[in-house]
Amino acid sequence: MATASTPTRFSDRLTSRGGAWIALGTALLIMAVLFGAFAGAKAPARTGQAPVGAESTQVDELLAQFPDAAHQSVLVVASRDDGAELSNDDLTALDGLVPVLDAQAAGASSRPLVSEDRRAAVIVTPIAVGSDNTETAQVIEDLRTEVGAHPLGGITLLVTGGPAFGADVAAAFEGADLALLLVTILIVAILLIVTYRSPVLWLVPLVAVALADGLAGRVTAAAGSFWNLEFDAGIISVLVFGAGTNYALLLISRYREELQRSEDDRAALSRAWRHTAPAILASNFTVVLALLTLLFATIPMTRGLGIPAAIGLLIALATVLFVLPPLLAVFGRRIFWPFIPRPGQSREQGRSWRTIASRVVRRPAVSLLAGLALLAVMAVGLFGTSVGLDQLEKFRVQSESAAGLETLSAHFPPGEAQPIWVVTESAATNDVVAAASAVPGITRAQPAGETEDGSLTKVMVVSEYPLGTEQSLDQITALRDAVHPIEGADARVGGAVATELDARDGNAHDLLVVAPLVLAVSFLVLVALLRSLVAPVLLLLINLASAVAAIGAGAWLSRVLFGQQALDLQVPILAFLFLVALGID
Repeated sequence: MATASTPTRFSDRLTSRGGAWIALGTALLIMAVLFGAFAGAKAPARTGQAPVGAESTQVDELLAQFPDAAHQSVLVVASRDDGAELSNDDLTALDGLVPVLDAQAAGASSRPLVSEDRRAAVIVTPIAVGSDNTETAQVIEDLRTEVGAHPLGGITLLVTGGPAFGADVAAAFEGADLALLLVTILIVAILLIVTYRSPVLWLVPLVAVALADGLAGRVTAAAGSFWNLEFDAGIISVLVFGAGTNYALLLISRYREELQRSEDDRAALSRAWRHTAPAILASNFTVVLALLTLLFATIPMTRGLGIPAAIGLLIALATVLFVLPPLLAVFGRRIFWPFIPRPGQSREQGRSWRTIASRVVRRPAVSLLAGLALLAVMAVGLFGTSVGLDQLEKFRVQSESAAGLETLSAHFPPGEAQPIWVVTESAATNDVVAAASAVPGITRAQPAGETEDGSLTKVMVVSEYPLGTEQSLDQITALRDAVHPIEGADARVGGAVATELDARDGNAHDLLVVAPLVLAVSFLVLVALLRSLVAPVLLLLINLASAVAAIGAGAWLSRVLFGQQALDLQVPILAFLFLVALGID
């Protein structure tokens, strides 16, 4: 009698009556231990937009050496509700608001600065910056509450500026991960119900994948804390649910087929496990290796996603291969009720897809041209779509800081809200100020403080160009070209617009580095699996075409449904990574 192979013995034990309960108990014990061990884990806050070592990042580090580093300025913008000029009585009322602001401030607020057209005024108030975004957001909320408690008749007061923008962005994303998770669960549940037409079956893989997601959240937070990785936990959840459901569908579909051939539920499940495990492993490892190429990225949020996402997918893999099968074994074939598969039963499921597949095979040239034409139409959405969101485009709904910036930009130089900062050796301050002032579009450049030892000076530079526009970004390049050659200055240009420029350049660099690596990894895996050189090339070309089409369709839907004319800087690289790697799967 032939001896059963190791995979056969393992799958038989995993799905046996006693083995299933032992496997479930062991898995739940391991999960409980890991949940407890990493209960307090918290990933680092998302802070870095520009690459580590970028000029704007260096400026942020240098600005931390100045005595007022713990303080930032917010702007209280005032304008009349009817759009008329501010009267002397209005300005007197605004003067009376200064002591109210000082009670919440970290220093003395300025007197109201009136625009040339007298239709707006601004009060500059220094606030203490918290150790994280949450603390700073609370300071902004307290300040807004105090301003709201002292209304001025006929005058609109808006709190804006860098810290206020940060607080509003944080508020916009508050609860986003939970909402994304709930939507993901809903979509997965609908897909499972439609696929299996069972009121019970869909719950089993959903519970298994939900456990994987919960565990992945704890473990990735611990990994992020240990390695100081910045990443979006919402992306991890989507990946775990998406990949985990995909693996579960492969296993359950094969299990149903085996039940139509066998009277023994557990033997059918054991065979299904053996036949699907290699495909699931290959799929998982392909995506994991592709995700690890993100370690070569320069943007902290992109690079930091690689290891946590890989961990999340490995947890999804382990859950589907070692937790889901025992669960299915416990319930048996009755889990498919009311459409319980029986031996000898005709396979009605998938008849429509078989019909489509046979037609595609009969007329491959027509099918290929039709498919390429459809992909080309979808890819058209990329035309006219820019990459990079300005300050206002980052909000889907109006925020107070965005409204304040619009008012400020209409009556003051736009750069007043978030000035450019140049840090220079103090001995070269005058030369730097002169060079900066000569750059087209600069309305003002002036020293704004020294370090305690007097070695460094920060120069505040105000631009007339709206934040985030191509003009403002090109101006940063021109400003750097103007101050870098100054002998003995070692001048560096930073600030919000400079950070945006460095982030844009960093994301472009990352796409050029990571994309070829993803293609190389996918190609090598396909060569190993298919033992061919031609088929992997064809599959990669098809995946590239589908990735471009998907991004184009997404851009078009963003314009039509949400009015977004641009994509976030990270969308191209992440979309390419997931679409190509998961497409190979």
